[in-house]
Amino acid sequence: MKASRVAATGAVAATAVAVLSTPAFAHVSVQPEGAAAKGGYAVVDFKVPNERDNASTTKLEVSFPTDHPLASAMPEPIDGWTIKVTKAKLAEPLEMHGEKITEAVSKITWTADGKGIQPGFFQKFPVSVGALPEDADELVFKALQTYSDKEVVRWIEAQEDGKEEPENPAPVLTLSAAGDEHAHGATAENAAEKTSDDAKATAADTTSSADGSDTTARVLGAVGIVVGLLGVAYGVLAGRRRTDA
Repeated sequence: MKASRVAATGAVAATAVAVLSTPAFAHVSVQPEGAAAKGGYAVVDFKVPNERDNASTTKLEVSFPTDHPLASAMPEPIDGWTIKVTKAKLAEPLEMHGEKITEAVSKITWTADGKGIQPGFFQKFPVSVGALPEDADELVFKALQTYSDKEVVRWIEAQEDGKEEPENPAPVLTLSAAGDEHAHGATAENAAEKTSDDAKATAADTTSSADGSDTTARVLGAVGIVVGLLGVAYGVLAGRRRTDA
């Protein structure tokens, strides 16, 4: 009985370790290249991993949020992929650069011309988006990932507060405070100014050192001339003494 209990306990423990050590599967996600500040523009990457061992990812469909429509969404060309941008009419027009926008991008579809994303690899799909909303902290994009065996994985589940991550979570873009990109610019500008000041200080030190060296050389030259004249005078006086003697 004791041996059976020990064996059962060991089996349960081993199963628990196996469950805890199993890595979480990767999923379609979205991240900005730099900052995605409210009210600004950003380049975001939709990262798509291949989770299958016997099939390739051949298609990605990303639906854009309708509660915060984006007036501009321009995908970057990718070799081996055909890109289709779908637009839809807006219930309420947006104002952008003084103009009213009556439609916005509702979906972008990438279709592989060849093998697509093969097992063991991932692909990034960059898109320039804007203007980002000022009244939201995040944007939720729903994505469909299609494999070469016709399987479709729907990354559309929303994350609920206080609950575990869903099995197929939708990609979420977190927005930073407005002006973050300007802060980065200011930092770069300050760094440039500091570099300029350091260069000026170095130049001033070099000039000062050169001036000091030049002054020293002049003083030494004058001393040499005086010593030479004294030597000549001493020689003349010595010659006269010998003649008088």
